[in-house]
Amino acid sequence: MKFFDFIKDKIFLIIAILLAIASIEILLLAYNIGSIVKIYVAGIIILIIGIHILIEYKKKKIFYEQVKSNMAELEEKYLIAELIKVPNFIEGKILKNILQDTERSMVENVKYYKNIQEDYKEFIELWIHEVKIPIAASKMIIENNKTLITKNIEEEIDKIENYTEQALFYARSNAVEKDYIITKTNLKDIVNGAILKNKTMLLNEKISLELKDLEEIVYTDSKWAMFIINQIIQNSIKYSKEENKKIKMYTKTKNDSIILYIVDNGIGIKKGEITRVFEKGFTGENGRIIGQKSTGIGLYLCKKLCEKLGLGIELNSEKDKGTEIRIVFPKGSYTNF
Repeated sequence: MKFFDFIKDKIFLIIAILLAIASIEILLLAYNIGSIVKIYVAGIIILIIGIHILIEYKKKKIFYEQVKSNMAELEEKYLIAELIKVPNFIEGKILKNILQDTERSMVENVKYYKNIQEDYKEFIELWIHEVKIPIAASKMIIENNKTLITKNIEEEIDKIENYTEQALFYARSNAVEKDYIITKTNLKDIVNGAILKNKTMLLNEKISLELKDLEEIVYTDSKWAMFIINQIIQNSIKYSKEENKKIKMYTKTKNDSIILYIVDNGIGIKKGEITRVFEKGFTGENGRIIGQKSTGIGLYLCKKLCEKLGLGIELNSEKDKGTEIRIVFPKGSYTNF
């Protein structure tokens, strides 16, 4: 709060006081009073009013600067009322009461919409689990009736299963900490689990796998890690070339981490899009030319879940040469998490 702005706000009060002083001086002219007394009367009024204005300015300046400072440091701005001390002037007290009412209203609204979101999330999770039953049943029927037609149907059912699983993990992605368990796990088992989920598509697309040095112990949630690797493998399948298709998976140990490399020789990503591949909904040029609708959710979810699990994820790619994705598992035990 600037003093000049404060005085501008008090301009009508100052004018009124000056008019009052002028009126008093005019009235004093009717009496035989010396000039010194007249000056003293005017001066004492101006001094008292001036001191009052300065004290009021000081109190309000300290209060509002404290409010501004707290607002700048506070992430949840609606909680500002909790940090404000009760001021010793009426406007400040009114403001604090208003802010407290606003905070209560905001908290109630947040709670209301949070409950709605939780109900929706529970419904989605329940629906997905119900959908998995007919998917599993369809796969069993196909397994017992192998034909070229059922082979193609199985591939489409695998896609449906992937999208339902993607929806489930997306619904849970904002509360991963309530759903994951960090355990000591063999990375090879996680990778093999992700490969098994995609065996039909890998065989149908005639994609060769090269696995090396995967016998590493990592501390993570195997279910979430398997989903992340599964999404990357599916991207490699989706964006593979017409022939000589290959996916390599291996590990390297660097400093305090184990890095899983997933490398394909697919169509790659053009240079200008590499920095955006982890953005929600980003499909890029490849998503428009592969002949099937791309959601742009897969890599976004991978990035989000890696951050929640304390993993790193990095991507390098070159157009028409392939893509390399690195998942960084920090060394240590689950107690560090």
